[in-house]
Amino acid sequence: MKPKAMIFALAALAAVPALAQEPPMETFNYPETKRLDVSEELFGRTFVDPYRWLETDLRSDDDVARWVTTQNALTRNYLDTLPTRDVFCDRLASVLDYEQATAPIKRANRYFFTRNATTTNQPALLVRDGATGEDQVLIDPNTWSEDNADALAEWSVSDNGKYIAYGVQSGGSDWRTIQVLDVDTQQVRQDEVKWARFTQIAWDKAGKGFFYSSFPEPKGDAGASAAVSGHAVYYHALGTEQADDRLVYSTPDDPKLLHLSDRSDDGRYLFIASTASVGVNALTVIDLSTEDWAPRTVVEGFDAEWSVVGNSDDRLFILTSDNAERRKLVTLDLDDAEGKVVEIVPEDDAVLTRAVLVGGRLIAYYLVNANTEVRRFNLNGTPEGKVDLPGIGSAAVMQGDAADTEAFFLFSSYNMPISVLRYDVDKNAVSTWFEPKVPVDLDRVKVEQRFYHSHDGTRVPIFIVRRDDVDAAAPTLLYGYGGYAVSQVPVYNPAQMAWVEQGGVLAVANIRGGGEYGRAWHMAGRLVNKQNVFDDFIAAAEFLKAEGITSEKGLAIQGESNGGLLVGAVVNQRPDLFDAALPGVGVMDMLRFHKFTGGAMWISDFGNPDIEADFDNLLAYSPYHNINPRPGVDYPAILATTAEADDRVVPGHTFKYVARLQAEELGPKPRLVRVEARAGHGAGMPLDKLVSLYADMWAFAARWTGLKVAPVK
Repeated sequence: MKPKAMIFALAALAAVPALAQEPPMETFNYPETKRLDVSEELFGRTFVDPYRWLETDLRSDDDVARWVTTQNALTRNYLDTLPTRDVFCDRLASVLDYEQATAPIKRANRYFFTRNATTTNQPALLVRDGATGEDQVLIDPNTWSEDNADALAEWSVSDNGKYIAYGVQSGGSDWRTIQVLDVDTQQVRQDEVKWARFTQIAWDKAGKGFFYSSFPEPKGDAGASAAVSGHAVYYHALGTEQADDRLVYSTPDDPKLLHLSDRSDDGRYLFIASTASVGVNALTVIDLSTEDWAPRTVVEGFDAEWSVVGNSDDRLFILTSDNAERRKLVTLDLDDAEGKVVEIVPEDDAVLTRAVLVGGRLIAYYLVNANTEVRRFNLNGTPEGKVDLPGIGSAAVMQGDAADTEAFFLFSSYNMPISVLRYDVDKNAVSTWFEPKVPVDLDRVKVEQRFYHSHDGTRVPIFIVRRDDVDAAAPTLLYGYGGYAVSQVPVYNPAQMAWVEQGGVLAVANIRGGGEYGRAWHMAGRLVNKQNVFDDFIAAAEFLKAEGITSEKGLAIQGESNGGLLVGAVVNQRPDLFDAALPGVGVMDMLRFHKFTGGAMWISDFGNPDIEADFDNLLAYSPYHNINPRPGVDYPAILATTAEADDRVVPGHTFKYVARLQAEELGPKPRLVRVEARAGHGAGMPLDKLVSLYADMWAFAARWTGLKVAPVK
């Protein structure tokens, strides 16, 4: 049982003795993993894959399931010997256990938002009638399963505030089942939509039905391994069967495309963004006031991003990267047969990341060295100053209506928990709507932004977070991602605070492949430029040591998904540089990633293994294929983590990677895998599973970086 959250001082109290770091187990007898060599000719070369059998879903293959059971037992036996694990487990249960809320969505003077009460595993969805009404729980996913591994996913409220359509995520899967709640009666209706995935939910203006995206129903038991193909937008009318849902838009001639739909605030238009890769899309508009709902593609091709911000009658406001790598705002008049685009807010030195139309104003979000700046404009693009923020940090896009002057957004930083702020458009004034109370003394946590140079002279930002009394070199956790234009911005992560308050350093590198400096920054870390991502991360590690931030034998690295690939690649390239590595749900086999579930969508960032030039580039850094024993060079301690229901990056990537790690002579440090049951790629994981996962990772990293850990009083 998790203790109630309470205020603690930081852990560096001289009177509290540090726990011993040496575990009793120093040799590792790995279970034998059978080799079933699969030999194939690829571009004139012979490749042998000895562990391909581990790609099979463990839930349908007894041999893989037995392998996972044996590996989990080895890992569990080792982690349970670490004396720091119990300390981290207790502390994480406290720092993760605090009340949090999302920005409310206002409908008919009702405010809808999610909030997790303390001691609960999953956040619930609540409603508040009026600005000062009582909060009432509408949907509580903690009642859905015994292990709380089923979670509330996407949700949308009808304009009249009477209905909520919401996705149910089961056991971490990307698949969704959409259900409908009657807000007044608090009864779940008979309406049910299955096989939704990568979807938004958008109600029609009258609240009679909603739009969603889904794939064809997989055949047999293939749901977990089904390919991402045939995505389409449908309309579900309340009170009807899913079989009768209206097909709104699809591209059977190009089944790899994803189609995401959203509706204009005035209810007239449905906007559909179609894409097969990050940062580029076609744009289709449907006039919902007509009976035929005929789609009109206003932007063809996939050369730039085109995101509709809002509309004023037939005039669309669009954020685009067309001839603007850091994006700009334009208008497009649907009455104009030529579809002429007019620039209203030009490209800036800062990166325009998002925009929204609320209260008759355009609110634009910019990144300035990975920090958020919010600016406002009138509908002609005339600047009207900035929106005051509480400090240096990150702001999420406002929830609001084009005609309503009240909007809400989230704000956070590394040492500032996520708060909900209310924005009065007329007064250009920000006030606090919800501020969490966290059980960490954040006044003693300092945040610095530094810059270092990569191998080719590129200047890269890095955030450094540590206690205000940590001035000497200390064990450090270096985090990175580097892909898909995803920016690493300052945001509060309570699990990371459990590391920092023990005297450890947290470093987050804004390496290429992300979106911190626009499209060029992303392009510099994708396809043939992917090695820049790894070089930037290696340079970050060297910088931390050269600057005396990291202790000489005290550097752990962490990354998840594309960041798991990052960790696996740099460990192979510079095993001498790192002391512990935590690759999570990583893409580890770069020659076969496109053959599983949605992997083909990643070709836009990685390249296509079926094309020789791309194949050669991928082979050069693929973590699975580049594990390389070198005389006198030991690999760091490695704890790879994944989950049995991950249908985005299938766990077979990690299984094969760890099997090969254990089969090679790479030194005496452990090379282990941790496989979570009833979990997926990360979203929806219940609080108790998160506590256990981070306790294992931090205890492992502490053991191999020398972090001295003490109970927090």
